[in-house]
Amino acid sequence: MSRPMLLVFLLLILIITSQFEWKQQLVADVDSNTALSQKQHQITKGEETVKEKIILVQEKNIRRLNELVRHLQEQLQQCRGSNGTTNGTASPLAERILELERQQILED
Repeated sequence: MSRPMLLVFLLLILIITSQFEWKQQLVADVDSNTALSQKQHQITKGEETVKEKIILVQEKNIRRLNELVRHLQEQLQQCRGSNGTTNGTASPLAERILELERQQILED
């Protein structure tokens, strides 16, 4: 083989080899990106699960608090009913408070 021909041959081998290495690196990058994407998806899914559980706990606490508020309102009405009547009629202030509480209950 002549010297120029040998140089062309070596250059061709060098080009082919470099392209093969480049493609290998590209495949490795794609694989690592896929693995990273899967990890991010798992993390996101876990975060969503935690958020859903927090929301459920908050809803349960809100229901409990609403029940406590209703119970306290009933107790307050009973107390006002026994203390707010004079000669069988409620005072104007007590009547107004009862009306406001009724409106608040209806709005809830």
